[in-house]
Amino acid sequence: MEIREVEERSPLLIGRLLAVWESSVKATHLFLSSEEILKIKQVVPQALYDVGHLVVAEEEGRPAGLMGVTGQQLELLFLAPEQRGKGLGRRLLTYGMEHFGVNRLTVNEQNPLARGSYEHMGFRVCRRTETDEQGGPYPILYMELEENSDGGKGVPSRGNQ
Repeated sequence: MEIREVEERSPLLIGRLLAVWESSVKATHLFLSSEEILKIKQVVPQALYDVGHLVVAEEEGRPAGLMGVTGQQLELLFLAPEQRGKGLGRRLLTYGMEHFGVNRLTVNEQNPLARGSYEHMGFRVCRRTETDEQGGPYPILYMELEENSDGGKGVPSRGNQ
């Protein structure tokens, strides 16, 4: 499995990453309806073009996972369903922490497996909202890396943002 930052964001690559995103969301975001997933899917390509750092995990030349980072914020992390439970999410997040100083992220409260993975990596909930960024009825947990956690590099917390 190769993990690398993508320099050129071609339409072909964005299309392949969108397929990984969609299969991941369908497997993990069971609280979203098919209609809601289709609506969100419309804005994902632009988000992939706009994110500061786009990192892809590839297996045999095919995307198996993707991560987006802006500043020290993890903006997105999605895995192909067949990659779940194999440590790829941890490898991607570790890459983000080591290369970009990732020390904060958000996660849907209704995605307890992701929350648990982030907590295992040393992140703790510092704030909660009742709705998502689009005003939908999906609580968001804002998490920060605890200082001197075993999962991170001892990156100091930056407070509620």
